Amino acid sequence: MDNTNPIQPMKKSDYFYELPPELIAQEPIEPRDHSRLLVMDRESGALADRHFYDLEGLLNPGDCLILNDSRVLPARLYGKKKDTGASVELLLLHPLGNDRWEVLAGPGRRAKPGNVLVFGDGRLEAEVIDVVEEGNRVVEFRYDGGFYQLLEQIGEMPLPHYITHHLADSERYQTVYSRELGSAAAPTAGLHFTPELLERLRKKGVEIGFVTLHVGLGTFRPVKEENITDHKMHSEHYELSPETAALINRTKAGGGRVIAVGTTSCRTLESIGMTDGKIMPAEGWTDIFIYPGYRFQVLDGLLTNFHLPESTLIMLVSAFAGYEHTMTAYAHAVKERYRFFSFGDAMAIL
Repeated sequence: MDNTNPIQPMKKSDYFYELPPELIAQEPIEPRDHSRLLVMDRESGALADRHFYDLEGLLNPGDCLILNDSRVLPARLYGKKKDTGASVELLLLHPLGNDRWEVLAGPGRRAKPGNVLVFGDGRLEAEVIDVVEEGNRVVEFRYDGGFYQLLEQIGEMPLPHYITHHLADSERYQTVYSRELGSAAAPTAGLHFTPELLERLRKKGVEIGFVTLHVGLGTFRPVKEENITDHKMHSEHYELSPETAALINRTKAGGGRVIAVGTTSCRTLESIGMTDGKIMPAEGWTDIFIYPGYRFQVLDGLLTNFHLPESTLIMLVSAFAGYEHTMTAYAHAVKERYRFFSFGDAMAIL
């Protein structure tokens, strides 16, 4: 069922809302599933204030949850220029092959082509090869041993800029089911799950499937153009296995709901879409931009956190729930002092 609201705002400013800074969550809730959950009826827009551990009562046997199992790289590196000792910082964005990566570098004037940067007391070196789109750099790494093992030792978790508190346990910025290393940011809707909640859902007859979409920092890139259709989306790599495709098709055939956990899972499923009433295994890159007017092919429900004003993510939610329903829900969440963004509370649109 396509439940898109007929109002289809196309201006960035239509997606602005006032958020008191103190509502930006700085630390995760403990335990994970004690975060609050704003439940929306997708058709009517009716809202109910619950907790994430209530999810079991909102799902039915035969439904399936699709989770993104990508794991966040400790992708922030602090080091020095080899020749001058000046401090530099790199943020890994995505691999290009042959030990080359596209990165964000700061300050940029210290990362010019030909410069060599040193990290971890010399255990890792990076030569700047090129300057590419939006000022990003291409670097080539040199090291002994395993690159990812070295990152685990000397890298830091790349928390979003709006989180200013130190995170004592880096695993709290990973989902409990993360396994495929490659993201520059966490698929945060999944942070609310505990192993125990997942097990209770399975026992109830809710099936669990996984996709992999490696989240890029383009997720946080602001929409600069006032006409949102002029915005250029970032591209991210995804994979949907034969097992997950079969689960989705089985769920659809049995009358169950396919519920995406997070906008990354949503974008993966909708990038692949349905062919002859079925979804097929796939792997590739997606730059899909979902905003009101989009007709959903796969999703029946969405679990998601609360997103930044004027972001592509709040536009995606508005496409699924309807613009008016979404903005009403956000106003309610602010009024009721929900916690926002990566470590914040969640929303279930069913």
